[in-house]
Amino acid sequence: MTAFRIAPAVADAFPGTLVALVTASGLRNRETWPATAAAVEELERRLADGTWRPADETDPRVGAWHTAYRSFGTNPRRTRPSVDALGRRLAKKGALPRVNPAVDAYNCVSVRHGLPAGAFDLDHVTGDVEIRLADGTEDFTPLGEPGTVEHPRPGEVVYVDAGGVLTRHWNHRDAHRTRVTGDSARVAFILETVEAPRDGDLVEAAAEELRALLAPHSTATAVHRLTPGHPEAVV
Repeated sequence: MTAFRIAPAVADAFPGTLVALVTASGLRNRETWPATAAAVEELERRLADGTWRPADETDPRVGAWHTAYRSFGTNPRRTRPSVDALGRRLAKKGALPRVNPAVDAYNCVSVRHGLPAGAFDLDHVTGDVEIRLADGTEDFTPLGEPGTVEHPRPGEVVYVDAGGVLTRHWNHRDAHRTRVTGDSARVAFILETVEAPRDGDLVEAAAEELRALLAPHSTATAVHRLTPGHPEAVV
């Protein structure tokens, strides 16, 4: 079992935080996921015909993350929140990247709802996971760069386990060690907001949508929540 928790300093600085943890065990990430493929294709069709656009920094959902990033010293126009970067890529290219079905599922839900999303292969997580302020000594190896080691700035919000940093700048980029691959069988997916009073229902709807895409290809799925009032969940 893995505990996820929000550190007191983050809870105090961001009292509107809501993190939905959508967990899947017995994940079969090498089979065909028709519902996910159809959802991605529908989103791309809607973009192409002009009936939908991904949220950008002028949207309050993304704008709240820009404000949060600036508060811990990150320039969000140089280092963008994940949903902002993914939405910009989609708007420019007209298509979402195809990685593997599980990653494609959370990418689709992320841009559809304008919420940052990510995932950790729980079999590669060491100990518990905490959302906290970095002290600057931690190691981070970015996704796709296994030979690179970075150190977050002191005060930067990070996800971290006993082995190091799992995300930089809260949700800008995930770590290589806990990336979701075709062989990942036990995964925690993350959807989050720092404006729960406004966007909490949206997070709940997105979590259920993601769980529904995962369920046909998993032995079991569940949704857990972290808030400053309930800062820990065991998955």
